[in-house]
Amino acid sequence: MRTTRLLLRSGLTLAAAAAFPTWLAGPSAALSGISVSTIGTTVSVVTSACTQSNGSWGNASLLNSGQTAFAQGRQVALAGTTVSQSAAWSGVSPGTYTVVVVCSNGGTAGTQSVIVSSAPAAPTTSSTTRSAAPAPARGVMGGLGGAARDYGPLTLGIGAALVGSGVIATGWYLRKRSKPYRL
Repeated sequence: MRTTRLLLRSGLTLAAAAAFPTWLAGPSAALSGISVSTIGTTVSVVTSACTQSNGSWGNASLLNSGQTAFAQGRQVALAGTTVSQSAAWSGVSPGTYTVVVVCSNGGTAGTQSVIVSSAPAAPTTSSTTRSAAPAPARGVMGGLGGAARDYGPLTLGIGAALVGSGVIATGWYLRKRSKPYRL
């Protein structure tokens, strides 16, 4: 009887632990499926969310703060392989922009904001004063951690499984410690 209850509790715990990573990884699909970066006045976007259809991966659009629709922005066709697709815009003036990627099947791979600052001037030896760079118009573009790197559901699931294992092991250890010693 005692073994049956122990097995039932263990089974329920394992079922909860198995569902925990899936629950935690679920919202990551709602996060942006693109990665945007800037180098000087060049903005680039990388994604792996699109599939090729009729010889096209899809398009990416760079929208300034006054534009709201995909068609209004500077559009570039995605290029790449089944592993990764990318697009880039050069000569982008300083400001805040939104990058939108639409796959060839019509689905949006992601949307992300980016701030382009002015290109740093070449250093001179005769100049001793420094000019202050203008502050970004909307402040820091923080988020849920996806601003630096977009982790997929597999990575989040593995992390959640490790955290869940630690919680289960801690509970098991504390339960064992709460029982009186039997001689």
